Amino acid sequence: MLGALLVLTLGAPLLALVALVVLVTHGRPVLFRHTRPGLHGELFEVVKFRTMRHPDPERGLVTDAERLTRVGRWLRASSLDELPEFWNVLRGEMSVVGPRPHLVRYLSLYNAEQARRHEVRPGITGLAQVRGRNALGWDAKFAYDVEYVDRRSLLLDLKIILATVWVVLSRHGISAPGAATWHEFTGNANPSAQSPAGDPDPVYRR
Repeated sequence: MLGALLVLTLGAPLLALVALVVLVTHGRPVLFRHTRPGLHGELFEVVKFRTMRHPDPERGLVTDAERLTRVGRWLRASSLDELPEFWNVLRGEMSVVGPRPHLVRYLSLYNAEQARRHEVRPGITGLAQVRGRNALGWDAKFAYDVEYVDRRSLLLDLKIILATVWVVLSRHGISAPGAATWHEFTGNANPSAQSPAGDPDPVYRR
């Protein structure tokens, strides 16, 4: 929480600049708010900078690929869209490191092992993010989430934070192959839930 306060305070000029860019290119609202499950599955509202235009079927803006803007791609590639999530950390809803908060509708689709990802607070970055990010398949993501739950420590968190810097600079795994952002998780009985395949040579190892 102290780290989040420092980021929000020292990074205020950058936050203001990004907010201005989003306002000019995307209009209002500047922030994207969405309900996500956190610790023990309790719901909270995650806050990010908007990267997409509003849906507009008449203009052909329906899918994520159609709504994602050039500025939005840059914000995602640089992870600047994630900066407002430090407000969630300050509020105690998220941690700097932990499994990424996914959609509420996924809760009923997890098996017992996958659901263990909610034994800790969700994070801005995590083990899955430094081992492939969105290039990983869902099985790999969930496996890394549970591995983090079992191995979590201050030392591991510091390693993940340092590895995150490299991942962001290298722009590794920004989007899932064949998708503008990621592929929908449809459950463990559906073969599509396991695609695309995970990276056999992750960026970060033990």
